[in-house]
Amino acid sequence: MKPKLRKTAFTKGFKQSINALTKQIKKIYSEDDIPWVIGYSGGKDSTATLQLIWNAISELPPEKRFKEIYVISTDTLVENPIVSKWVEYSLEAMIEAAKQQDLPILPHRLTPKVQDRFWVNLIGRGYPAPRPKFRWCTSRLKIHPSNNFINKMIRQNGEVILVLGTRKAESSARSANMTKYEKTSTREHLVKNASLPNSSIYTPIANWSNDDVWMYINQVENPWNYSNKLLLSMYQGATADGECPLVVDTTTPSCGDSRFGCYVCTMVEQDKSMLAMIQNDEEKEWMLPLMDFRNNWLDIKEDRKNRDFRRMNGQLKVFNDRLVHGPYKQSYREKMLDALLKAQIQVQKTAPANIKNIELITFEELEEIRRLWVMEKHEIEDNLPKIYEKVTGKIYPTKQLDDSQVFQADDVKLLKSICQQQGDEENVQFELIRELLDVEQRYRTMARRAGLYDALNKALERHAFSNEEEAEAFALRRETAIAESKGKDKSSNTKTDNSLPLFS
Repeated sequence: MKPKLRKTAFTKGFKQSINALTKQIKKIYSEDDIPWVIGYSGGKDSTATLQLIWNAISELPPEKRFKEIYVISTDTLVENPIVSKWVEYSLEAMIEAAKQQDLPILPHRLTPKVQDRFWVNLIGRGYPAPRPKFRWCTSRLKIHPSNNFINKMIRQNGEVILVLGTRKAESSARSANMTKYEKTSTREHLVKNASLPNSSIYTPIANWSNDDVWMYINQVENPWNYSNKLLLSMYQGATADGECPLVVDTTTPSCGDSRFGCYVCTMVEQDKSMLAMIQNDEEKEWMLPLMDFRNNWLDIKEDRKNRDFRRMNGQLKVFNDRLVHGPYKQSYREKMLDALLKAQIQVQKTAPANIKNIELITFEELEEIRRLWVMEKHEIEDNLPKIYEKVTGKIYPTKQLDDSQVFQADDVKLLKSICQQQGDEENVQFELIRELLDVEQRYRTMARRAGLYDALNKALERHAFSNEEEAEAFALRRETAIAESKGKDKSSNTKTDNSLPLFS
């Protein structure tokens, strides 16, 4: 019985296939003046793609290298730190090599806006850890930064060509999606991007197998003077294939399903790549605090008790006769910040020299979290500086956030104690009084107090129930009343009365 041959795109031989692809790249590059944007994650697929483009363009005479090639890499700021540093150093090497080789290749490291970052949304706003039905992280951390850059290029140039390292062999869904758009293509080797108008997609390694990628990387020297052998060593000991791709739409799989991704990812039960790194190399045990934080504080199966029974805007929502819980409670958010700062100190003490300056959470993010707590959630105790000083032993760098704030920490502590003595075990009445006091104080300093009554009314609606049981009973009665109302309206052919005096 003959051994089964592996699938390969190099049917004409390795050298001949690479030469043909190089010729194709040079042809597409030279056909117009539309700039290219290459997605680079530091993994094997994007590395192979960039190498192909780099080597092909370098073969063109200088006068024909007439348009820019932008290399973009999106750092979520919660990436596996080893991979994050690998990408950071790769981009630095590319900048230097492109200058030396006189190539129009311009690398860019992209990061999310402060308000979109992971810790700002998780600890600041209280968003529960991402889950399949609430995958809030991908758009904010990945899609927005890359799409903002691409749209900027489109505004400047009218059109762009995205060069991606996506392959049909990655999954059947990916293969079907790529084949679908190939059929609607109006230009050879390019397909229109359904997510971003005025952009096309070019996937030079679309038909390569996993083995093809490694064969190319191992046989062709890296043109920006970075070691492909080190890249291979990063992959060794892994339990899954793939990488964290450039994400430009929500059809792209979560990085949690890939070889490398965010160490806080809760889209999978376990970060197998980080675990493998730690188990296979004692020198990487410094990452244990990261894995422990993720496992101890971001367990989506057990987080219901740590979340408010109301949604972010105070509304009540019922599913299967139970309230759908909303954001993390104040006490849990404060404990998470405490644990994160402690993990950061541990990592900074034990990480190797080339990663010593790692920051799990930046001061810019701390300031935005503080603003959200005090200004939007009315947590006027302003506990963030206290948590920071307790954990780090350092004075928090900035002063009081709101100069108009007259309530001191002891005042708020006394108010909370009085409310608890009156049976306010879930702090609902305390939070109501605290918010009412804060709202009134802010409007007191304004020349016009328009909007005060609306703000007070919203606070009263948000804190209308003393506890979860009372809120759930009300919400179920409301659901029953609405269902009965719709049934009556349907039988009498009259319009549904949407003016029921019930909270939505």
